[in-house]
Amino acid sequence: MTALTLSTAGAATLRADALVVGVAKGPKGPVVAPGAEAVDQAFDGKLAGVLDALGASGADGEVTKLPAPDGLKVPVVLAVGLGSAPEKDESYDEDALRRAAGAAARALHGAKKAAFALPLEDASAVTAVAEGALLGAYAFTAYQGGEKKDAKKGPLAEVALLGAKPRDKEHKAAVERAKIVATEVNIARDLVNTPPNDLTPEAFAAVAQATAKEIGVKVQVLDEKALLKGGYGGLMGVGKGSEAPPRLVKLSYTHPKAAKSLAFVGKGITYDSGGISLKPAGHNETMKCDMAGAAAVFASVVAAARLGLEVNVTGWLALAENMPSGSATRPGDVLRMYSGKTVEVLNTDAEGRLVLADALTKASEDRPDAIVDVATLTGAMVLALGNRTFGIMANDDAFRTAIHEIAEEVGEASWPMPLPADMRKGMDSPTADLANMGERMGGGLVAGLFLQEFVGEGITWAHLDIAGPAFHEGAAYGYTPKGGTGSAVRTLVRLAERTATGDLG
Repeated sequence: MTALTLSTAGAATLRADALVVGVAKGPKGPVVAPGAEAVDQAFDGKLAGVLDALGASGADGEVTKLPAPDGLKVPVVLAVGLGSAPEKDESYDEDALRRAAGAAARALHGAKKAAFALPLEDASAVTAVAEGALLGAYAFTAYQGGEKKDAKKGPLAEVALLGAKPRDKEHKAAVERAKIVATEVNIARDLVNTPPNDLTPEAFAAVAQATAKEIGVKVQVLDEKALLKGGYGGLMGVGKGSEAPPRLVKLSYTHPKAAKSLAFVGKGITYDSGGISLKPAGHNETMKCDMAGAAAVFASVVAAARLGLEVNVTGWLALAENMPSGSATRPGDVLRMYSGKTVEVLNTDAEGRLVLADALTKASEDRPDAIVDVATLTGAMVLALGNRTFGIMANDDAFRTAIHEIAEEVGEASWPMPLPADMRKGMDSPTADLANMGERMGGGLVAGLFLQEFVGEGITWAHLDIAGPAFHEGAAYGYTPKGGTGSAVRTLVRLAERTATGDLG
């Protein structure tokens, strides 16, 4: 993990491999952002003109490197775009700062130390820049051999934030929070990126057990024998085609002053072949990411514990591997779920809702104030919202709105989606209580309606379908890497924070 400190040194005096400054798009060309005054002075007040001559515009995430002039203790100045300059008396957008810091950290891969002289107007800006730098510096290298070109170069080793106040309680707290949240987002990324031959349901459960022991969180793991005995037909039905049996993991963080409780439920399909309803060629290669919901839940509970939030948070990891074999569930089979309801399986590739259904029923038994499930659930949601936005469905409009606002606040793109009651009929089955498939159009909404059937009566519930943003296959951008992204972790952590303070609206 990249080290991060608040430095009292000035931009002109700190020794580092590079100095990062911000540049914005102004009406007449690039504008040097606050925090870089000493750097601009070293360029005789002509830094904006130099950047303009080099073709820099200040566009969001744009990176321009230039040799440092005399008067600076660094060899390189890196100017990173912040997008449009704010109007007078307005501040820079926090996520623009986060994205810029991430882009700069990525561009400095292999450097030992970089000083960041970006606008730090308040503690929120400190959090944004710190998070962006730590998330942008992420690299997954666990499986890279020493002969690979980049294996000898790790991510940026140290970030020094200039312009903050190391003795200010709010600034110190902002940095500590950013370190905890970014660490857990990166751990979720690691889990998503881990190959499925190493991250089986049992292996994931072992990671949860080890971490829970380390931080004092209670953990309970139900293995295949306990699941069979307990009647968890959804988890057993999905997992019985694999040699790696399923697990249901419960993580419980409690605070003695907590007045509210949250339950987070994560889909943890450690590999999804589609089962007997096998995925077509070209759709299997990234299916190690189908446990991203469980990774987000795990990371969020750990972050809540490390932050010491005054709220009780329970995480449920519904872990299984969906494989085709002679013992696998067939299309047409009927499963008796933990709730007692029966489900006709029309498509074994609609498996995530089956494992979530059991976990939602179990989570409901604790009667939390709210349940949020997180899942890479449907391709239909990707078709609806694209690769960078997750959908939010809920049985309470105010709760759905609150989560959407929280996601926007932390810089995670989301969009509220409906649960049309008329679409429920499409899941009627002549054989069972309901089927695991319904209307083809609006498939993401059908999946939400299915899950709603297994939420305890009177419990506030929301469903986050992160199928689009959970795994990024294109080139890295901002603080988003190629591969696992840690989608929804920051939203869940902020939800827990706001629940703890009673500031949920």
